[in-house]
Amino acid sequence: MKAMSMDEIIQEVENNFNGLVKNKNWGEVGLFYNPENKLSKGIYLLTFKEKDGANDKASNVNREGVYRLNLGISKESFYQLFGNKPKRPKAGQIIDMPFDFTELNKIMPHPVYGWMNWVCVLNPTKETFNKLFPLVEEGYNLALKKYKKKITGHNNVYKT
Repeated sequence: MKAMSMDEIIQEVENNFNGLVKNKNWGEVGLFYNPENKLSKGIYLLTFKEKDGANDKASNVNREGVYRLNLGISKESFYQLFGNKPKRPKAGQIIDMPFDFTELNKIMPHPVYGWMNWVCVLNPTKETFNKLFPLVEEGYNLALKKYKKKITGHNNVYKT
C-alpha cells in the first residue's frame, strides 16, 4: 500500500478538528491548537519530522521520501499500546524499548519522546492512519485542555 503524504494527513486532520494552525519549528512542520492565535505558538497536536537532527537520528528520516508523524497521547493509551512508559533518555540517546524505529508504517513509541507519551509512525498508509486517528482525536482533546489551562492561567478575562 502507498503511504499517505504529509499534506494528505494535514488536510484530513484539519477537516476534522477546528482551531489548528500549521507552523514550522525546529525544522519540523507541526499542527498546533491555537484558535484566534491567542498564544505565540499554540499547543502541539502533531508534528512531521523530515530530516534527522543532532539529538534525533533513530528513525533515519534522511532516507529518500521518508517522514515521521509524531503525536502526543494520554498516559493510559500509551500504557495500553506499549506497557510501561520508558525512562527519559540522556541527551542524544533514545528510549530503551524493543522497537526498530526505522520501520515504516508501524505505530510505535517516539524514539526520543516516548517517555512523554508520544507515539510515531513513519510513512503511514491510509489504513494505518485510520488506526491512529482515534489517538489523533485523543491528542486533540488533550491539546484543548492544555490550551484552556494556559489561557486561564495567563489572563483571567478568559476564565469560564
